[in-house]
Amino acid sequence: MGDPKAEVAQIGPAGENLVRFAAIMNMVNRANGRTGMGAVMGSKNLKAVVVRGTHSPKPAMPPEFRGLIKRLKELQEANPGINWFGQFGTAGVLAVQDKMGGQPTRNYGEGTFEQCKDIDGSTMVKTILKERDTCYACVVKCKRVVEVNDPDLTVDPIYGGPEYETLTFFGSMCGVGDLKILARASADANMYGMDTISAGATIAWAMEAKAQGLLDDQGLGLAFGDGQSVLRAIEAIALRRGIGDLLAEGSLRAARTLGQAAVDLTVTVKGQELPAHMPQHKRSLGLIYAVNAFGADHQSSEHDSMLKTKPGSLHRRRLGELGDFGDLDLRDLSDAKVGFAYRTQCFYSALDSLGLCQFVWGPSWQLYGPAETVELVRYGTGWDVTMDELLQAGERRIHLLRAFNAREGIGKADDVLPKKLFQPLGGKGPTAGVALTTEEFERARETYYQLAGCDPATGYPTRAKLADLGLDWVADRVPALR
Repeated sequence: MGDPKAEVAQIGPAGENLVRFAAIMNMVNRANGRTGMGAVMGSKNLKAVVVRGTHSPKPAMPPEFRGLIKRLKELQEANPGINWFGQFGTAGVLAVQDKMGGQPTRNYGEGTFEQCKDIDGSTMVKTILKERDTCYACVVKCKRVVEVNDPDLTVDPIYGGPEYETLTFFGSMCGVGDLKILARASADANMYGMDTISAGATIAWAMEAKAQGLLDDQGLGLAFGDGQSVLRAIEAIALRRGIGDLLAEGSLRAARTLGQAAVDLTVTVKGQELPAHMPQHKRSLGLIYAVNAFGADHQSSEHDSMLKTKPGSLHRRRLGELGDFGDLDLRDLSDAKVGFAYRTQCFYSALDSLGLCQFVWGPSWQLYGPAETVELVRYGTGWDVTMDELLQAGERRIHLLRAFNAREGIGKADDVLPKKLFQPLGGKGPTAGVALTTEEFERARETYYQLAGCDPATGYPTRAKLADLGLDWVADRVPALR
């Protein structure tokens, strides 16, 4: 475009070829990754959107807004975890997850990976990390930039570097412990424009399906531990070449063409592959995965682990701004844990409505907490918002999404978890032999519907709840609602 200050949101070959999990890319290595929005653009023959801003935004209350910004240093000093997060990025949590038995391995069959230290963020820092990148004006600088110049393998730093989810899904989920190959897989997925979670999970499913004699991979050589086959699969999927044409449909659609045994190997909700945070380990995440309107998502509520931080710590004090949740075990799925899940889901939904980064603004470990989020809205917009009003804004979004689904006939029958989560995990570590139970899940789902104001028979929002949220006009457009 001849303008270095222009910003581009674009699709790649995956979007053009209508891969179900194609992403919309920005700055080459930032992905609007989930739910296949790149395929939506591709279906409309829309290649890119280019924008050029010319005016700086003006906050409604400039002095107060500047004061909030000046608190950055104070907040950083009070929260050492933010500096750790910036140093190691999301990749830094891989070894932590593995130690707790929450590292998805070999298609969600195990909770620990024997080569986790080889692909963890700390290893990346010591080996292939070129620099830490940042989004505009952000002090956290969590973005990875890696470079590899081996004779038989190169990784261009323009494509950034792998995050935790990417390392998990091309790595432990596929049994691959070679960090350089995973960096190349990340770069290739960004180059083609694909969600690394669904791409890696689909490949991991295909590896297990092939091992069980359910899938002919047409020469790709898919096998757990074979990193080169992961690279071959990424290209085949993006170009819809050979078996890649089937895998481009995502694991669930692909499995349905093969039969129930193949479907039983998938790990999806509403057709979307689960993220790399295991419900066997973090129970409330499983509940939110199931009821989330657009499929399993790990950024739609706070993680159970935050309830195990020390009483009186910064993290617990911030959570206390949203409610008194108590000290609950990670595998607890009581009514109290469901209340924690829904309350934090409303807060994260508000963050999504505001367009805020969840690594900077959040309910617990982030740079800014709930109270500062309220201040930001006040000083930025002039709306004298309260915490309850902010939470209600998030709740309104949740019910708009659920009402849309209700109009399309998507409700309780789709608010379910995959069969694999109810089977004991293999491998070693603290979660070996652990599984969800149908009873605890269904009880928690009923409690969620009650808290959220959904019809327990259908899972649809009730007309009374929509009216409370000022969404009467929505109820009038969805005849199925009661």
